[in-house]
Amino acid sequence: MTTTHAAPAGTLSSPVQHPKRRSGQGQGRWSALFLSPALVIITIFTVVPIVMTVVISLHEWSMFTPITEMTWVGLDNYATLFADSNRTQAMLNTGVYVVLSIVITVPLGLLIAMLLYFPKLRGQNLIRVILFSTYVIPTIAIVIIWSNIYAPGYGPLSTMLQSIGITPPGWLSDPSWALISLVIFNVWQMLGYYVILLVAGLTQIPGDLYEAARIDGAGIIRQTWSITIPMLSKTLFFVILMTFINSIQVFDPIYLLTQGGPAGSTNTISYEIQRSAFSYGLAGESSALAVTLFMTILVIGALLGVALRGRKK
Repeated sequence: MTTTHAAPAGTLSSPVQHPKRRSGQGQGRWSALFLSPALVIITIFTVVPIVMTVVISLHEWSMFTPITEMTWVGLDNYATLFADSNRTQAMLNTGVYVVLSIVITVPLGLLIAMLLYFPKLRGQNLIRVILFSTYVIPTIAIVIIWSNIYAPGYGPLSTMLQSIGITPPGWLSDPSWALISLVIFNVWQMLGYYVILLVAGLTQIPGDLYEAARIDGAGIIRQTWSITIPMLSKTLFFVILMTFINSIQVFDPIYLLTQGGPAGSTNTISYEIQRSAFSYGLAGESSALAVTLFMTILVIGALLGVALRGRKK
């Protein structure tokens, strides 16, 4: 007969510590330790201000008085958000600014990117550096340059138009031209950054697709529409999203060039938030406007993300 020896009590119930599992737990602790300073900084300088802005938006408070004098008003600040004609005008100006920036920047950026990528010409890298330099130059320096370009009388634009017998408009002083002039400024400043992104996207498209299309007799327009744009859709959506975010929160050029004028024609939501808060002390209303702007960016960004996901499928 064969005798079977039973295992000691508790042997089967004792878990065996796998070396890899212990190693993974240790790495997780070290990762949390190294990430903790960044998380603390993000919490203090990002999460806390966002929470405070939401809280203040639910109160009536003048920034010229102590914060202890805040009065709870609930959603009243949101209900009357655009009752002021200045804010309504700021919303319309922002919408026009965003649409014009996207409509001009994205097609122009794609065209320049394709001209820089497909023809194998000398000096392409230098041109890319020059284009990207407009993005890294400080805004105040660019404002000084463009304030002289737009200067009436002696500015280059006015001088060129006068030389051919055309009366130049008041680029920054005419309500019909001021917002358009700021859009041109924004396109010039940001175009190089988007071109570099689009060129990087073009490098990911297999060259065999273009060779096969040329063999089938497809021209440049057909190749662009059937190959370039579909294969570049992810980058294009990202460029559209970045252009939208950059445009909807525009502030620096307006503050430095026009101060929201003339006649409120360049007043945007971001500038209206600053003016309501720091000029009139309307902390509650300006915070409600800031929260609305933040939620608008989140919603539009989410919609673009959904559209991109559907496009990829």
